[in-house]
Amino acid sequence: MDFVSIRIITSDVARLVEFYERATGAKATWATEDFAELRTAGATLAIAGTRTVPLFAPGSARPADNHSVITEFLVDDVDRVHRNLTGFVTDFVTEPTTMPWGNRSLLFRDPDGNLVNFFTPVTAAAVEKFAR
Repeated sequence: MDFVSIRIITSDVARLVEFYERATGAKATWATEDFAELRTAGATLAIAGTRTVPLFAPGSARPADNHSVITEFLVDDVDRVHRNLTGFVTDFVTEPTTMPWGNRSLLFRDPDGNLVNFFTPVTAAAVEKFAR
């Protein structure tokens, strides 16, 4: 089994796609006006509108209601990314901080309030773990 994607349900697909395109530098591929994907080397971030929810099960997902998942992106230099996002991201949760497990992390919220973590491994063990 391979993990391939995470999907965010939103009431404004275009706004969220634009945000993630700018934040990540990845270009979205649109399937319909209600569904787009941003592909990276490791996984895909899918963004879908509320009209797609009934295709799975009515009421099974609600937009802008995540309080437990953090979407994470490995970046080359989290401090540089922080500088680039300043003025664009409106809700930084933490400035770049070195975590006890060896990653330097930047935590912020997307326009729907979902937590996003951009991180760079900085200790030898973390660098080895995420070696590309």
